[in-house]
Formats: sequence, C-alpha cells, structure tokens
Amino acid sequence: MGRLIEPLVLYVILFLPGAMKAGPPPELAAFSAAGELRRIFLFNIPSLTLIWYLLLQPASRFSPEKKQLPRFHLQDLYSALFALPALLLIGFSIALVSSRFGIPAGINIEAPSAILGWIVMALSCLSTGYLEESYFRYYLLGKLEAACHSPVMAVLAGVLLFSACHIYEGPWGVLNAFLAGTMLSLIFVRFRSIHGIALAHGLYNIFVYAMGI
Repeated sequence: MGRLIEPLVLYVILFLPGAMKAGPPPELAAFSAAGELRRIFLFNIPSLTLIWYLLLQPASRFSPEKKQLPRFHLQDLYSALFALPALLLIGFSIALVSSRFGIPAGINIEAPSAILGWIVMALSCLSTGYLEESYFRYYLLGKLEAACHSPVMAVLAGVLLFSACHIYEGPWGVLNAFLAGTMLSLIFVRFRSIHGIALAHGLYNIFVYAMGI
C-alpha cells in the first residue's frame, strides 16, 4: 500500500478541490477565455509536467532503466478510433436519459462566441484530456495494478476515483464519468497507449462545448 501514497496525495491536491466546489452548478455557465487561459497555464500544464516527471523517474535510484516519453504508435490510432465514438455514445445517451427526468446532465457551459475563444477552448479541452488520462490511466492505473495484483480491482478503484472528482457535475455527470472512465481504462489496458485516449478525451470535451450536452 505504500506505493499508493504518492498517487493518492496527488489526487487530493490536484483533483479533489475541483470536485468539492460549493453550491449547485449554474444552469448555464459562461465561457471565459481569460479564465481558461489561467487554468491551462497555472493548473493543467504544471500538473501535467509534475505527473510526467514522476512517471519518468526510475523505480528506484539504483535502477538502470531509463524511461522515456511514449511516442505515438499505431495503437494510439486504434484506441482513439474506439474511444471517441464510445465517449460520444455515452455522453449523448446520458444527456437523452437525463432530459427525460428533467435533470440536466452535468454543467451546461456556454460556447465561445469568437474564433479566439474557440481556440482557447480547444487548447483547454485537449490539455485537460491529456492531464486526466495521464494521471488516471497511465499513472494511477499502473500503480493500482502493481498494488492490487488484480486488473479488475485496479480498473474499478481508478474509475471510482475518476468519478468522484466529477461530483460537482451532479449524479448524471458522475454516471457519465463512471461509464466513460471504465471504457477508457479498458481501452488503455488493451492497447497500453496514452495518446489515443487522451486525444479522444479532449475531442469529446470539445464536442460537449459545441453541442451543449
């Protein structure tokens, strides 16, 4: 269990504060390019840098193994082609079902009104996709697999933590995160590639803005 202290501390510091936002979410959250730029440069990029710094460290200081950033491989294309349609299907299904109950799924965020806003939004979505997939799939899932010695328990524990940090989106947002996290974890276990699922995650977030789901 000692090997899980580091990832759990990171989880509490990086993801838990956002999940504990006070008060109910607004019916329509206004898009702020300045706010998104602050989030990109003051949170997403520093957090991603920290996670990858930890990922690239050897298992011990005596280990001769030199780790490198993963390159884009054909498996990334396959995983993206699987992941993006599945994410869209899950998202649209949750939105459709929740609308029948009169309860919005997650937070409805106003789309940008200018080209610059769309560029900022796209960068924010892609960097968030890489941040969450780098931590929850590439980093945390690997730690959980080593600690649990059970792929099923590792996936389940990682997905529950992923879902918990989306609690601010309400019950439908948590369900969406649970289903999407399970699917992304299974694809990662199958292909062991990060770029494809991170890109699919980011593109899905862009669709959320564009379609207002």
